Amino acid sequence: MVWSLIRRRRAASRLPVPGRCTPGRHVLATERLLLFTPRTRLDVAAAVAASADAEAQRWLGTLADEVVPDPGVRRALLAWRPAGDDGRRIPRELAEPYAPGPDDPLLLVCVRRSDLTYAGALELQHVQGEMGGWLAPGCRGRGLGGELFRAGVELAHTHLGLATIRAGAEPGNTASRGALARAGFVPDEGPPRHTLSDGRVIDALWHRNDTAAPSRCPALTATD
Repeated sequence: MVWSLIRRRRAASRLPVPGRCTPGRHVLATERLLLFTPRTRLDVAAAVAASADAEAQRWLGTLADEVVPDPGVRRALLAWRPAGDDGRRIPRELAEPYAPGPDDPLLLVCVRRSDLTYAGALELQHVQGEMGGWLAPGCRGRGLGGELFRAGVELAHTHLGLATIRAGAEPGNTASRGALARAGFVPDEGPPRHTLSDGRVIDALWHRNDTAAPSRCPALTATD
């Protein structure tokens, strides 16, 4: 029993710690979610798998070569825990370190703090100041969307120094619109039509969240 407790404590300690951002990598926490810059290819693959089902792709419209089409593979990826944090050895190619590119959108994978299961991801286009996010199928309908977008607000305003962050949603996507409202977003003006990555053109409603005092996390200010 003592040995099993020690092993669990050591495994948990491998997770990134909120407040300890490093250059190019961020860590945030909400009541039920831990969000961090992917550390391994598994983190990225799980983030992609969380959005690859038909329900999510109805709204996201990701390019076909950027999703995980096989439901069995998606389930397998989402069944893992962040590499090394549940004591299981993952395939070598998924354990390889992940290094975000300087021009890539800022991606944070998220896990549920209660059991470390992959819960979804947050993506922020920091140049345009636009944010999007998604939850894994098993995490929808639990009120986690508001927490996910609140983390995005914190990332934008207190980590990246953005005074305004915007997000768009289809009029019929009431779940996303409700989550944005719970995160403090208000209606904003914007193009009434939006083209998704797969070429579909959809109706769009825009939302914004502002702060009068944006700031940057120490990991960024240290590199200025």
